[in-house]
Amino acid sequence: MPRWVFHPVSMLVYSILALVTSLFLYIYWYVEADTAIRALARTFNADANQFTSYRTWLVISIMSILLGIILMNMIIFFVYTVKNRRLVRTQKNFINSFTHELKTPVASLGLYLETFLAHELPKPDRDKYTQYMLKDVSRLNENINAILSMARIESKSYAKASRVEDLRSLVRDFVAENENRFPNTKVFLHEEDDTPLPCRINKELFFMLMANLLSNSAKYTAEKESRVEIRIARADSKVKLKFSDNGMGFDPKFNKKIFKKFFQVGSPDTMSAKGFGLGLFLVASIAKIHKGKISAHSDGPGKGATFAITLPLAKIKHPENAAPKATAPEQEAKGQASGSPRAVSLED
Repeated sequence: MPRWVFHPVSMLVYSILALVTSLFLYIYWYVEADTAIRALARTFNADANQFTSYRTWLVISIMSILLGIILMNMIIFFVYTVKNRRLVRTQKNFINSFTHELKTPVASLGLYLETFLAHELPKPDRDKYTQYMLKDVSRLNENINAILSMARIESKSYAKASRVEDLRSLVRDFVAENENRFPNTKVFLHEEDDTPLPCRINKELFFMLMANLLSNSAKYTAEKESRVEIRIARADSKVKLKFSDNGMGFDPKFNKKIFKKFFQVGSPDTMSAKGFGLGLFLVASIAKIHKGKISAHSDGPGKGATFAITLPLAKIKHPENAAPKATAPEQEAKGQASGSPRAVSLED
């Protein structure tokens, strides 16, 4: 159903039309209809009063329905107003968080550059401060990419080309290609077997999904080392991809809210919430683009979290007596996925 149907302006128009219609019908029934019914009664030599009693109840019923429509529209308008106020408050919190996330690395970069200009530092110190600056630049780049990714997905301006890919190989490739991307993170990949799992995938978006989940695990952990376990399993005509971490976790009441845009676990007002509240929103949006579903579960704060993604398998018809050719990553990983996990250390 189009969104404009429940737009507050449309609700106002409906209310006005209902009110005008009710007044029009009231006048019509008590003037035109009354005259017509009495003329018809005279034609058949009948008593006109026996018809006018039914007319009265009919008018009351119609007026009640129209009044109900007016009240319903007023309630919808009230609910919309409340939601709009919540959205304004959420956007305000987002702006505060975004300003904080940008200001911190910028101030840090400025401090390091002033230090370089004011002092002649030995090479070990210069190298150390340069690494700090690179981390700040990486943090800025991550924040900017999150905003750009959200804009691309909401405007549907991303590359829509997708093709059938082996999900198992894509997960392996991503872990192998991003060994240096996440700080102090160990990834354990669990696979029941080595059977290809063909899914229709937009590779760019899928890698963005995995990057956000791993980044979320690395960011929200109280441990010195983040641990992420990825499990891939087939369930009938679908594939289940689970990410379990040892992070901070969250209250079970947030299981569904956690995927909403700008939602943050913590208090944005006191800056106890990290990030912008966009990472898991992007993950849920990408899963939806792939016609999949995502769910989150945590036993409570400090007990880690599990994110489960379900994607449909692609239907592929192979020629008779022709086995699908294994890709290079599959051949390299063959024998390593017999149910035992493979650990990959991801260090910045």
